[in-house]
Amino acid sequence: MSDHGPVIAGGGAAAPEGDTQPLERYFNRELSWLEFNRRVLAEAQNPDYPLLERLRFLSISGSNLDEFITVRVAGLAGQAQRQIEEISIDGRTPSQQLAEIREAVTGLVAVQQESLELLTEQLAEAGVRITRDEQLGKAEIEWLRDYFAAHVMPVITPQAIDPAHPFPFIASQGMGVLFALTRVTDNAPITEMVLIPPALPRFVRLPGAEAVWIGIGELIRRHAAMLFPGFRIAGNGIFRVLRDSDIELEEDAEDLVRYFRTAIQRRRRGKVIMLQLEGDFDPASEQLLRDQLGLDSALVLKMGGQIDFSGLAAIVDEPRPELKFEPYSPRYPERILEHNGDCFAAIREKDIVIHHPYESFEVVVDFLRQAAKDPDVIAIKQTLYRAGKQSAVIAALISAAEAGKSVTAVVELKARFDEEQNLLWASQLERAGVQVIYGFVDWKTHAKVSMVVRREGEGYRTYCHFGTGNYHPFTARIYTDLSFFTADPKAGRDAGQLFNFITGYVEPRACKFLAISPITLRRTLYENIDRETEHAKAGKPATIWAKLNSLTDDGLIERLYTASQAGVEIHLVIRGICCLRPGIAGLSETISVKSIIGRFLEHSRIWAFGNGAPLPNRRARVYISSADGMSRNLDRRVEVLVPIRNSTVHDQVLDQVMLANLLDTEQSWVLDPDGSYHRLERGPKPFNLHRYFMTNPSLSGRGAALASGRKVPKLALRRGGGR
Repeated sequence: MSDHGPVIAGGGAAAPEGDTQPLERYFNRELSWLEFNRRVLAEAQNPDYPLLERLRFLSISGSNLDEFITVRVAGLAGQAQRQIEEISIDGRTPSQQLAEIREAVTGLVAVQQESLELLTEQLAEAGVRITRDEQLGKAEIEWLRDYFAAHVMPVITPQAIDPAHPFPFIASQGMGVLFALTRVTDNAPITEMVLIPPALPRFVRLPGAEAVWIGIGELIRRHAAMLFPGFRIAGNGIFRVLRDSDIELEEDAEDLVRYFRTAIQRRRRGKVIMLQLEGDFDPASEQLLRDQLGLDSALVLKMGGQIDFSGLAAIVDEPRPELKFEPYSPRYPERILEHNGDCFAAIREKDIVIHHPYESFEVVVDFLRQAAKDPDVIAIKQTLYRAGKQSAVIAALISAAEAGKSVTAVVELKARFDEEQNLLWASQLERAGVQVIYGFVDWKTHAKVSMVVRREGEGYRTYCHFGTGNYHPFTARIYTDLSFFTADPKAGRDAGQLFNFITGYVEPRACKFLAISPITLRRTLYENIDRETEHAKAGKPATIWAKLNSLTDDGLIERLYTASQAGVEIHLVIRGICCLRPGIAGLSETISVKSIIGRFLEHSRIWAFGNGAPLPNRRARVYISSADGMSRNLDRRVEVLVPIRNSTVHDQVLDQVMLANLLDTEQSWVLDPDGSYHRLERGPKPFNLHRYFMTNPSLSGRGAALASGRKVPKLALRRGGGR
């Protein structure tokens, strides 16, 4: 055993086979992600969506890009600076990737700007104005002056930039306005910087029936005369800084809690990765920023107008229901209601699958609340990766501990950008008497597992919840995920082994139900893929369906290539990054890949293997998982792969969830062999995955038919890729 836990051999990545080179065999991970964000951005131009929802997609594309720059690009920049020539899956060096990323990001930002200009015009026609100062009337000008004097001016602090005033620190995602001034008395030039505190709103709404919004930078710039009496304004410009925000865990970290508390502080002072400037930014002021920020090879983007697209989220909250999607209220699972809200009775009768957000996440919380109150519940064990800032799950665990139950919580400190919140939850849980475990130093605990041990009769029964998504109240309303409840003794025993592995390094032995990474999950997937390959070689039907967020692991991709070459029909639904090249003759011609982007974010992970018969069929091997098809999930994280054996749940996951994903035509993009994506033609009978599940009976019922009385339409895909 190492200092940080057991040494476990992963499945290992398969070496590329054949004569093709990496560039011809794989797509670049980073460029594939940028293609994903282009698909998100394309929804901002989707005429089928209400205007404020289109603005929301534009905002999401902005926040997505911010994280990509501060984590992925920052990592590549660090490698390039240290001359670490780590080659990507497609054979590119960090420097080569950075060059292509710069070009792609520049193009993406240009499309963001075009989308905003179009939306600004259309929103104005609908009574929502995103304005610049020259468009304001007299009354609006007076209101803004008063607002600035009362709410902004007391908060901001202008700072001269000269030898007597050191250049201020600018945090990541920090914005500011740089002013070029001349003193009226002696015409002396002076440069002043005004940093915009994060407490100030990024957009300010003017009062009135018509919604008029103005950016905070624009507001400050407009009132420069109030801020700098005795000076003439020669020029100004708004800027924004993005810094390296990743936290690299040091192998010799002796105390994870102390390490992350200091690392969070260091992250705020990371190296500048990108500087965003208004398009007409003063050249001398730009050079000042370059020199003072030590940009070196940082990406500098001059943007036509808006420089913080993520901030547009504030405008989306405008109370204009006619400009948004029709509100949707999740259904509470019928099976639980049939048992008068008794989760344990319903699970004891039969396994249950819940499909979020169409079915309420509240049932997961109720499962824990009931466990906390039930005098027969002895112990609760729970993994926590992202729980949000207002977590009913945390409250239920605290309640259980205060009721005298044995409660163990595995809190993952390495959940990116949730480290600080998770430290806070861990502290509150410990104070309540919960046994808090932080898991492994080297691996993230990404599995979503809840385990309740209950005294029943002469013994104990274990109830388990396995999820594909986090125990997070907000994302559960917009992410599509699966919650699987079971009282199968095999699942309970394996879940117990999983927790012992995390808490005490006790490696699971002879699991009968779960496959666990980094121990057996990769091997289990390989065995299933290989089984389909052998079926194809034997002339039997051979099919694989999979739904993932990302597919980047070369070993898994190579296994799928081998299966394709044997004739296995493979249909993949990969929302985000996909490094696999589909439709290449002699390599992947039986593989098709689609991505679904719509009202909800597709997040569940599902695998289905035909097992000698065409999919869908009752013999198929079906799994749900917390793991994506990435090396980190298979080799460097604690994940679970959960088999679905109950016939009703099997049909619900395969014949409804997975099948509907493959049937969707209204929100689907198809990956072409060259790496580009095109929207799928809707066809004569369009099918919208999200609308279907919003308007049809819940999965947790009795596997009922549709409201119209017919079952989900049968899938009809062509051989050879189905495109």
